[in-house]
Amino acid sequence: MSRSLDGQVVVVTGAARGVGALLARKLAARGARLALVGLEPDELKQVAGALGGGAACWTADVTDRDAMAAVAAEVLAHFGRIDVVVANAGVATGGPFLDSDPDAFDRVIQVNLLGSVTTARAFLPALIASRGYLLQIASLAALTPAPMMAAYCASKSGVEAFAHSLRAEIGHLGVKVGVGYLSWTDTDMVRGADQDDVLRELRAKLPWPTNRTYPLEPAVERLAAGVVRRSPHVYAQWWLRGMQSVRGALPSVIGGPLGRREMRRAAPALAGQAGVRRGLVGRGGEADESARAAGHHTQ
Repeated sequence: MSRSLDGQVVVVTGAARGVGALLARKLAARGARLALVGLEPDELKQVAGALGGGAACWTADVTDRDAMAAVAAEVLAHFGRIDVVVANAGVATGGPFLDSDPDAFDRVIQVNLLGSVTTARAFLPALIASRGYLLQIASLAALTPAPMMAAYCASKSGVEAFAHSLRAEIGHLGVKVGVGYLSWTDTDMVRGADQDDVLRELRAKLPWPTNRTYPLEPAVERLAAGVVRRSPHVYAQWWLRGMQSVRGALPSVIGGPLGRREMRRAAPALAGQAGVRRGLVGRGGEADESARAAGHHTQ
């Protein structure tokens, strides 16, 4: 490690499972004190309990401005400062746009994009005071479009642009802003998406190395190292850095011959699923839907 996070207070959203939970563990191992935010109180408490070191958790919907403002105030009162915020909370849905569930489609935009905006709005005053660091988790989906992933690609392209704009706007105040990029990584979200036969087969036809599912541990280790360095760009898989230099050509390739060919191949299977409304994928998606049905809150 180039330097530790001893005593620094780190907030991680979407911390109940997957990338968020493991990242919290890796940051705690580097000496950070963790404030975990998510929608699953029991899971959050388990993660916090395993971390030790006075980790604490808050249950909140990242799209709720009042709830997130209250969480930010409570975290600041509890720890006395906030040094790092990782905007990690996210959900996904997939399938043909015209067959998509409009509520699920909109929810992906709300959580991934507007939830990140709400997170930044709530925590930036504290980060300005500490001259801290905001890491926005984006995706390979911000670098290249993909058929049947319109909501996710739009949301992740949006948060990438949002984070870059913030970096330019608040850098003179001493706050650093980073963007974290992950390809398909072994999480509940990706496993949930793979339950759809058409989506799984389409993904398998993507060019290498974008067609693989990558292990969680090394990906999150790279994110943790990026937090320590306060990096402007953090790549969870090494090859994603190289995608930056060719991203301008990717819409023409994916949206052109490659996309048309694979969608023609998928057409018979999609015809058999016509009218099927796909909701949010994975256990995190289920948790989001359950929390909204029950009425979100903070605690």
